[in-house]
Amino acid sequence: MEAQGTHKKKTILTIGFLGALAGLLFGLDTGVISGALQFIAADFSLSETMQERVVGALMLGAAGGAVLAGWLSYYIGRKYCLIIAAFLFIAGSLLCALTPNVEILVGARIVLGIALGIASYAAPLYLSEIAPEKIRGAMISLYQLLITIGILAAFVSDTLLSYWGAWRWMLGIVAIPAALLLLGVLVLPRSPRWLASKNRKEEAGQVLSRIRETREEVVRELEEIDNSLKIRQSGWRLFRENSNFRRSVGLGMLLQIMQQCTGINIVLYYAPKIIGMAGFTMVSQQMWGSVVVGLVNVLATFIAIGVVDRWGRRPTLISGSVIMAGSMALLGTVLSLNMANGMGAYIAVLAILVFIAGFAMSSGPLTWILCSEIQPLKGRDFGITVSTVTNWLANMFLAATFLTLISTLGAANTFWLYAVLNTAFIFVVFLIIPETKEISLEKIEANLMAGKKLRDIGQPRYR
Repeated sequence: MEAQGTHKKKTILTIGFLGALAGLLFGLDTGVISGALQFIAADFSLSETMQERVVGALMLGAAGGAVLAGWLSYYIGRKYCLIIAAFLFIAGSLLCALTPNVEILVGARIVLGIALGIASYAAPLYLSEIAPEKIRGAMISLYQLLITIGILAAFVSDTLLSYWGAWRWMLGIVAIPAALLLLGVLVLPRSPRWLASKNRKEEAGQVLSRIRETREEVVRELEEIDNSLKIRQSGWRLFRENSNFRRSVGLGMLLQIMQQCTGINIVLYYAPKIIGMAGFTMVSQQMWGSVVVGLVNVLATFIAIGVVDRWGRRPTLISGSVIMAGSMALLGTVLSLNMANGMGAYIAVLAILVFIAGFAMSSGPLTWILCSEIQPLKGRDFGITVSTVTNWLANMFLAATFLTLISTLGAANTFWLYAVLNTAFIFVVFLIIPETKEISLEKIEANLMAGKKLRDIGQPRYR
């Protein structure tokens, strides 16, 4: 019995290892281009438009991967989705490192994006379905936290390799954790919920027997899975036939567009360039500045974990928007007054760091939380898929136009524009976004389907 218990603990630890690596890869592939871009641009003599395409290619692939992931996950299961994603991560990373020209680099980044879209859908789903109930929340929270740690790791790696201008190593080194992810997934069991959904209940029971401590837990969980499978997903039909569901899908899309229009990924993808605009002209200053940006991103995520269930969704979102609007306005002012030297440079970098903190404590995690809470059970998979694809497409559009925007409007006006957008989002939260703190998903769904205003679907009582 003791040996059996030890084996189960090892399996659970391996699951945690998977969650950590999938999150790390998400962060690494998102953050690595920030430091590599200036060296790639120099080697290939890239115009601003081509630089934008190199950055935006990842998000284009991720949007396609997110659409593909739902289909793959249904037909071949979560585990094999992650195996495919790991192979694509390895292939894309190595192709980036060995690319002879920018066209192949863009193609390789699209491959990485597809891997990212699949993994970002399948990994949290797999973890939620296989992790023991008592550590399920911690496991999924760890995944989210590791995304920010992956971004920080990418910034640190880029900075260390920047002394040699080794951008190929910056992009290629991601293949190492991707290979570890592949090895980790190969030894994992399949999702018991997916097995049960394919009428392979005996196999589902065998998997649960390997990872649950008692027979009673296995029986209870199999019953819960069986009950949940009675509620069939009918997202597309529900979307066509039910205007209330279309409202929740639209709200999810709005939340994701708002998140991207804060300017967060512009700061993450172009951190060294923005720090250079702030007055730090040396490459080493820009690179280490991006590391500090990544560190603040990680630390501020802990603030969100601590306050989201105490303050509530709306107050936290409003607080974050105020912080982000103020910091973008300050950055624009410093750049407009040509203060980007001496003390002005430090004020500009401080504004960037405050902006990152404001995002990481609010819109960063809360957008995903709200998008999962507002969708009715029958259409949840469809609603979340649509909002995820919207996130990647908005991400791609903004990343692929930022340098052009800077050239057209000027740096100061660009950051003032983001200040205006963040200010507008304060009013959007007031007028539209519901408060879902301590409200059951069933009550939110009932309010939505009863036709209540979106702002009111989080009310605890409905008629």
